[in-house]
Amino acid sequence: MEAKPYGTVLLKAAKILDYLADHPKSKLQDIAKETAMTPSTTLKILDTLLMIHFVEKSPQKEFSLGMKFVRYAHESLAQINLPEIAAPYLYELQQEIDETIHLGILENNVILYVDKLEPKNQNITMSSKIGVTRPLYSSAMGKAVLAYFSENRLTEYLEKTPLKAFTENTITNPIALEKELVAVRKDHVAFDDEEMENDIFCVGAALFVENQIYGAFSISIPKYRLSKEKKEKIVNDVLKTKEKLEARLEGK
Repeated sequence: MEAKPYGTVLLKAAKILDYLADHPKSKLQDIAKETAMTPSTTLKILDTLLMIHFVEKSPQKEFSLGMKFVRYAHESLAQINLPEIAAPYLYELQQEIDETIHLGILENNVILYVDKLEPKNQNITMSSKIGVTRPLYSSAMGKAVLAYFSENRLTEYLEKTPLKAFTENTITNPIALEKELVAVRKDHVAFDDEEMENDIFCVGAALFVENQIYGAFSISIPKYRLSKEKKEKIVNDVLKTKEKLEARLEGK
């Protein structure tokens, strides 16, 4: 028998909070309309949320998420164990693409490797290790993350970071890099075409939910094993994994 929820008012409150997360500074009538509740019911729930500081009300009678609720969100973010959460999704990805998979987080404007899955049936493997770092401008995960930087943050990064070459393919021109980031924002995947290491091609994607960068993951493959068809499959599977992981991080 299917379990029934206890306390329907909590479900209604959750709908209000979800709406305010996407539409801060909303009026009562708009909240009621968009959550399919009567204004009187909506107001009663909002009054309770105001009482426990989950919601704030401005002098203009506009409602937004309260600082207490935001604090809980930040505490939850700090407690996230990305490798543990990502593990089943990256394992599933590896069943589709038997190549090296990396998981990384943004730390001090570099990508820090926090997990690595080795290929099961390949003779040549990557020398990378958990705990090493890679620059943002020359790695697939890094460029995937850079694409989500604000304009000011990206400008500051480029001003402070020398774009030195690791191979003859490394992008060292800021204008060329910014042009590539435009394509990353459009396609949601980034490439490292022998920019960090000769003969290695990588496809990376960032994990970006509600304006928060959680990290990134990538698939690395020796260039000689890369065909047009395999590249297309890797890109499609990376995008599917990105969608699933971001949904999980969003709590869906």
